Amino acid sequence: MTNGGNLASSGTITVTDTLPSGLTFASGTGTGWSCMANAQLVTCTDTSTAIAANGTSNITLNVNVAACAWVSFVAVTIGILTLPEAHNRLEAWLSPTLYFVGLGALWIWWINLFNFMDGIDGLATSEAAAVGGGLLLFATIGVGEDPAAALCAAGLLGAAIGFLWWNWSPARIFLGDVGSVPVGYLSGFLLLGLAARGYWKIALILPLYFLADATITLLRRLLRGERVWQAHRQHFYQQAVRDGLDHGTVVKRVIVADLLLIGCGWVAENGGGAIALGVAVAIVAVLLAALARGR
Repeated sequence: MTNGGNLASSGTITVTDTLPSGLTFASGTGTGWSCMANAQLVTCTDTSTAIAANGTSNITLNVNVAACAWVSFVAVTIGILTLPEAHNRLEAWLSPTLYFVGLGALWIWWINLFNFMDGIDGLATSEAAAVGGGLLLFATIGVGEDPAAALCAAGLLGAAIGFLWWNWSPARIFLGDVGSVPVGYLSGFLLLGLAARGYWKIALILPLYFLADATITLLRRLLRGERVWQAHRQHFYQQAVRDGLDHGTVVKRVIVADLLLIGCGWVAENGGGAIALGVAVAIVAVLLAALARGR
């Protein structure tokens, strides 16, 4: 937004924008700006920041692009068929129908929640780096050594770190749907592959913060009778930003938690599964509570 006048702005500033069909509002960011949406109409207000004469104030809108459901279904089906050793582990515990439906639903949920969590600068990219790094560690020197999985995890880690340089707050480029959906698909494939080989505790621990934030938020909205398909700003990380924490501070706290979760995964791999799961849940619970309080 540009102030074309000769004096600095004062008071409340409100701007609106109507999103094209096929786009839904995810979040809005900008110094001093607060954004919300009603269907396709996005409204952003600023009550505290003066814009200098001939000055500008930037607003970044993050939107979701409607995806073809059948494309996701086909991609996930192909992925399940290629999961390593899946028939020796998971399908042995379940009927073929439950196996495909259960894994497919879980994988699609992970892809979507990864997209939902891409709401502030650097968050989804740093999570991808942490998951990729943990998977690379366990695929190279852990008991679940797997050269093919290690290669994929290394690619995920390298791409995430390279992108994070530009995506860190204040971000110059963004993942968007075109980035978050493929990253969610690849990381989901690697995590399910790890679980299929019997290391489900590690596969659960590594992405636990994203799983918890997105799933708890969805359940809370369902219980309140909200339209869960509409855009919102109720994730724990979004609450922290609304309460005054900047993007970088929130992401740094998530990174610390992710590093601790990788440590919990290492404990789980070396025989301390129950302890590792308990500590991992405690780490994520503390993080969520801190974000909810804006601390």
